[in-house]
Amino acid sequence: MLASDVYRPDQWHDFFIMVGGAAAALTGLVFVALSLDLATIIRDATHRARAVGTLTSLAAIFVMSALALMGDQGHIEVGVEWLVVATLAGVVCTDGYVQARRAGNMTVRDSLRAAAGTALYVALLAGAVVLIAGSEIGLTITAVALVALGAFSVFGAWLLLAGVHPDQARDSN
Repeated sequence: MLASDVYRPDQWHDFFIMVGGAAAALTGLVFVALSLDLATIIRDATHRARAVGTLTSLAAIFVMSALALMGDQGHIEVGVEWLVVATLAGVVCTDGYVQARRAGNMTVRDSLRAAAGTALYVALLAGAVVLIAGSEIGLTITAVALVALGAFSVFGAWLLLAGVHPDQARDSN
């Protein structure tokens, strides 16, 4: 396919409306849930990293979807915007886990989760670069990574809330 035909917003409009809207709603819900026991989250480096990572990831999904919906853009503009957002969000998320690791709070499971999150950001970056290069597959790579990052973030929010209130999580099982 020719590079000039790569980004056809009309074909992706509904997808980005759905994904961006879901991310915005989930960001609000997670923010409220976190505020219920903020002191506990702030005291623990792993909880803090997971909270920042979850909110950052959901916000990145929303912003990337919003940028995809802006009018009068081609594949290069969208790809560069996505590259910037994914880089910034990836750095924020990775830095939180590095700090938690330095604090000695991370388990092997936490480290594996951090590696999986990093892999999703690498996929977002790859999708953006492939789109900038003029290949339609960049849109698909990014779309799949956005959905996976959304599911990853929801699971992360649950792990955070269950970790903050382990007694309540244990009693409910």
